Amino acid sequence: MSVATVGQAKAGIRARLATRQTALVLGAIMLLLSAAAVAFAALSHSLRSEDGGSLILVLGFGLVGLVVAMRRPQNPIGWSLLGFGVLLALDAAASSYLVLDYRHHHGSLPLGAVAVLLQPAWAPAIVLLALSILLFPDGELPAGWWRIPIGALLTVAGLWLAGAFAISVDAIATHDIEVDSTGNLIQGNHPTGAWAWWGVSQDVFFALLLVVGLARLVGQIPAYRRATGIRRAQLKWLLIGAATAILGGVAAAASPGGSAVLAVVAHLGTIALLALPLSIGFGILRYRLYDIDRLVSRTLAYALLTGMLVGVFAGLVLLTTRVLPFSSPVGVAASTLAAAALFSPLRRQTQRLVDRRFNRARYDAEATVAAFGKRLRETVDLDTVRRELLLTAAGAVEPAHAALWIMPSGSGSER
Repeated sequence: MSVATVGQAKAGIRARLATRQTALVLGAIMLLLSAAAVAFAALSHSLRSEDGGSLILVLGFGLVGLVVAMRRPQNPIGWSLLGFGVLLALDAAASSYLVLDYRHHHGSLPLGAVAVLLQPAWAPAIVLLALSILLFPDGELPAGWWRIPIGALLTVAGLWLAGAFAISVDAIATHDIEVDSTGNLIQGNHPTGAWAWWGVSQDVFFALLLVVGLARLVGQIPAYRRATGIRRAQLKWLLIGAATAILGGVAAAASPGGSAVLAVVAHLGTIALLALPLSIGFGILRYRLYDIDRLVSRTLAYALLTGMLVGVFAGLVLLTTRVLPFSSPVGVAASTLAAAALFSPLRRQTQRLVDRRFNRARYDAEATVAAFGKRLRETVDLDTVRRELLLTAAGAVEPAHAALWIMPSGSGSER
């Protein structure tokens, strides 16, 4: 059989497997595994607040992957995101079952060995997430010199994945199964002896993943500057989503708990991680693709507005309660009223400044319309108004064609 024939056969198999029905089956499996993970954790009384964040990530990544896989079945990115969700749900279910079995029933429950074998599913999930970023937006790996670092990353990933599952197989074969409070194998948390090499491969893999991932994202910046139209909007979605997810990950990792404020920051950071799959989904499906400028400008505007209002409120409270002879309730009430009065003018000014820098199309369109309104107040000639209106519409929204019909005072119409 020739190489071309083999390639065509493989393409045919992929086409038969990459269907809406397959995506729906995988989505149903993900939901069932998530429900099983919650049920096992409840039975073992090991439900934690962190489990809610993990469930949000599983459903967020998985459901975005499900939608993309159903809409663009030939694009592997949707399947990678869906696989990430399924594998994380499988890991959560297996880990919860291991806690229930080996920490509460001393290994007497059925299928404990199967759960041990499936528990490292989090490892291939990470590899699939990395692939979804590297494949964006066309579903193909970048060409040229990128193949060298990506090839090295995938080689180390294969070695690391083989070691992760080999540790589970060894634990089953030697009947040496010990799990921690989260359901992870002790041997995998602290590999020693014959498995010490796996810890080294894990360190190398994550270091390579960080370097190649960041290099890929940074490398998209010059590509974004050169790109136009749809490609530029897709890359903008990816860069904004990745930046938000990185900030969220840092916030979640730097706020392990201790106080209510840190707990809220950690949960918000976890939710911010969903910006990555959402941005990938919008970029691939091209749904409301050009709304990214409006989204960014509104987010920045309200973030700046919130910061300014908090600062104004705090300053006024200190001024009225510490400097001026007002009681605390009166000072707080006066500060609240002042901050509320400043909200609208500050919002308009902040939005205008942000649009001028980050949403230039909207800013230029509003400036064009405002200039037209000023000219309109000074014009009474109908032909001039019609000409100015068409010019303004062309400059503001750049339509392919623009026309104006004016109904005369008599019958008929005039164009």
